[in-house]
Amino acid sequence: MAEHERFQQLVAELIREHRGKRVVSFEFQGKRYWLKQVEKLAGAMRLLKQNSALALHKEIDVLTELARHGAPVPAVVDVGDGYMVIEDAGATIKDLLAHDQEAHWPIILNDVAIALASLHMMHFSHGRPALRDISWQDGEVKFIDFEAHQQDKSEISQQVRDLLVFIHSLYRYIGPRNALISQAIDAYRAAGGELIWQKAKQFLASWQWLYYFAWPFRYAGGKDLKPVYWVLWHFRQENALPSVAL
Repeated sequence: MAEHERFQQLVAELIREHRGKRVVSFEFQGKRYWLKQVEKLAGAMRLLKQNSALALHKEIDVLTELARHGAPVPAVVDVGDGYMVIEDAGATIKDLLAHDQEAHWPIILNDVAIALASLHMMHFSHGRPALRDISWQDGEVKFIDFEAHQQDKSEISQQVRDLLVFIHSLYRYIGPRNALISQAIDAYRAAGGELIWQKAKQFLASWQWLYYFAWPFRYAGGKDLKPVYWVLWHFRQENALPSVAL
């Protein structure tokens, strides 16, 4: 049996064993892969979540298009009715920061920030580049899970959203390590992201009143609320620019 046939046979067996399970990891000839299926929803979740089949097809299309342009995304190696298989791209940044030595964090975060700028320079966006949706392995960054990709928004507004989600996620997972985070964002700006950073600053100008509301929660708020203060803090470090519409 040819290698490709053995691979597809293994995928078929995994689908039978884990039908409806959103993500399953497996190995084939020493390499790790991820089987992603149409999520099987029950009850009210069918109404609360977007059409899972449509979301999967959209993600396949986005990953295929991005890969065609050389963007930092994992390779789609197999596609079928209600599923796709992608190559493993390493641990997520969220997991790396939880288990790796802090001495390695600056290198990892700078690599990720530069990769995000590279994606934006290609005129693409991710939609939700939180640290759980970005992987890093031996200096190579890959963006995963593009289901939040927003084609109905302008390119600039999507990229501004990317940057704000990214900065929020940095503060969410590593706290107010301002020097470390500022260094990563400086790397993003230097790698071609300056325009988007400035646009993000302009966009937040009319929301800076939240800075005073969020101040009491900068250390004691929840995982989503605390970073709001620090995102606003980040963009207050230079003279404010006038608010603009995106």
